[in-house]
Amino acid sequence: MILRSAHAADIPAVLDFWRAAAEDGHRPADSAQAVAALIARDPEALILAVDEGVLVGTVIAGWDGWRCHLYRLAVAPAYRGQGIARSLVEAAEDRLRRLGGIRVDAMVLDDNSTAHPAWRALGYQPQAQWSRWVKPLPVQ
Repeated sequence: MILRSAHAADIPAVLDFWRAAAEDGHRPADSAQAVAALIARDPEALILAVDEGVLVGTVIAGWDGWRCHLYRLAVAPAYRGQGIARSLVEAAEDRLRRLGGIRVDAMVLDDNSTAHPAWRALGYQPQAQWSRWVKPLPVQ
């Protein structure tokens, strides 16, 4: 298995992968345009785990110059329990540390109970003092 940054040619496979392996509740639908914009803006943000040419995991390591955020950690069901999530998160943390980050937050749905033990095993915990507030932006 190798870890590498996503390229524009990976977009269809990433979208197919997320439909099959990622938790998609409570979010806007993913689009090729959004993934392309992410890759264009920050070519190293979307990290892929690839095993013999097959996409088996993803994580987005977002850095806005102020805060570090992890999104879209997903591992193919047949590959779970093999340390792929740990490898992805460690690669993301290394990237964010190199950029100057000092603390990382991870977006994890409260009702995604399958993910909670994995995040705890990686040293993450819910932060009771904060709530995420959102506002969808209308398309114009």
